[in-house]
Amino acid sequence: MDNKSVASTLERIADLLEIKAENPFKVRAYRNAARMIEGLGTDIRRHVEDKNLSDMPGIGKALEEKITLLVTEGRLEYYEELRAEIPAGVLEILSIPSLGPKKARALWKEANVETLADLRRACRDNRVAGLKGFGKRTQDKIIEGLDFREKHEGKFLLGRVRPVAMRLLEYLRACPEVKRAELAGSLRRWKEVVKDVDLLTSSTRPERVMEYFVRADGVAEVIVRGKTKTSVRLNSGMQVDLRVVADDQFAPALVYFTGSKAHNVAMRGLAQKRGLKINEYGIFRGKKSLPCPNEKAFYKILDLPFIPPEMREDLGEFDLDKIPRLIEITDLKGVLHTHSTWSDGTAEIEAMAEKARSMGLSYMGLSDHSQAASYANGLDGARLGRQMKEVDGLNKRWKNFKILKGLECDILPSGDLDLDPKTLSRLDFVIGSIHSRFDMNEGEMTKRVCKALSNKNLHILGHPTGRLLLARDGFKIDLDQVIEAAKKSKKIIELNANPNRLDLDAPHCRRARERSVKLSINPDAHSTDGLEDIRYGVAVARRAWLEANDVINTKDLKGLRAILRS
Repeated sequence: MDNKSVASTLERIADLLEIKAENPFKVRAYRNAARMIEGLGTDIRRHVEDKNLSDMPGIGKALEEKITLLVTEGRLEYYEELRAEIPAGVLEILSIPSLGPKKARALWKEANVETLADLRRACRDNRVAGLKGFGKRTQDKIIEGLDFREKHEGKFLLGRVRPVAMRLLEYLRACPEVKRAELAGSLRRWKEVVKDVDLLTSSTRPERVMEYFVRADGVAEVIVRGKTKTSVRLNSGMQVDLRVVADDQFAPALVYFTGSKAHNVAMRGLAQKRGLKINEYGIFRGKKSLPCPNEKAFYKILDLPFIPPEMREDLGEFDLDKIPRLIEITDLKGVLHTHSTWSDGTAEIEAMAEKARSMGLSYMGLSDHSQAASYANGLDGARLGRQMKEVDGLNKRWKNFKILKGLECDILPSGDLDLDPKTLSRLDFVIGSIHSRFDMNEGEMTKRVCKALSNKNLHILGHPTGRLLLARDGFKIDLDQVIEAAKKSKKIIELNANPNRLDLDAPHCRRARERSVKLSINPDAHSTDGLEDIRYGVAVARRAWLEANDVINTKDLKGLRAILRS
């Protein structure tokens, strides 16, 4: 297990212990350990090898032993025993917003709720509203949460799926019988939410590749196994489909199975006009298969330039004379939305900066929460001043790297910013974000955000809709009006790269670009690992056809400062 997997397991153990009403200090110990490991700037496996886990604050001998087992064996008997004591459906209840372990226990013990179906029945019968600590408003929220979950059943976040898929891909590439192997499907197009994983390989011995594939770590069930396709289900519930083709069929198959369906339909229409036929095995003139050693050659046969996977949605890509030079992750010079232990981050400022430097970035904008976000230990003016002094001291250490002084400042319901103008004017940049009163109607929310955009001390609008993918919809807001307001006031809109958000979405990023509104791709990182989430933001930008010049943090520090001052 890696850092995220260990942290996730420890967090789940804490949930189980809390559902069991165990000692709160014990629960807190697991949560603290999970938080610390998630924010580690080093690989947990290295600490296990060096046997220095107990040197970390809060890691005693018992926790050290459990973490070691998770890392070395990939499982923990203690965790499995805890899970066996509690109905699996009770744990599923935690996936409903507003329901934590204490409420899950109350539903289980007091209302005999052991599954999501039980929970819906209890709400329908109005039994949940009568429980202590619940009430009708909570019951209504639970029903909304159940409806949302049902709507998105069987879907997974890109950020959760892609690392798993990449490990499987590398596993397949290590198979002696595999000549070529690639991701396909919506995952290769970097869609924000996916249903399954598609893998494609070429081989002269497909049956051996299939046998190799079903033995991969994490495979819980073989759904179907054939000569050219095998489907498995992983322990996480995710389905993975593997197709094996001959090597001369690999490029056409990769185009076909990458999709999208709409892109393929449009492409078949173009082929027919040229007297050609396309299927997953190739491009044919009559019965003759035309040679396609790679995807570029495939598109060339159709008199088309190579179309990157992220653009294959039939949204006008076939009408282009020239494909834009889409933004690359290497174009980014820095990031402007990061958190430290001064608010709700898990790493010190210095550790965050060193991680950013190791990624080849030349600046990092520090933007801890403002005082209204008391739940996140938000900063008032005095604490912000002390933080700025720490940043000044750190900046003396590096010649080719800079920490910019910033703040993620709450946009209050009135549309005003959370801190006074004098304090905000001392900062290099201010991100304005909504963290409260999501229930405002569209008109009120739009007016709130547009007023904030007119504030001279705000530079960037953070996560513009507040959505959490597969967890909650964004608040109601007229994004067209917001984009126009940003254009009028020469403000930046954030493309929040956190894979739970990916907010602004690709269609609205494209709309912003068309109206000459600049964007900033930011990780909203609360840990050192979180800085690497910028790759998901870049993927969304590519799906929006953005080029480097459309994004402000592709500029060097001098160019960035000029934009922020304009």
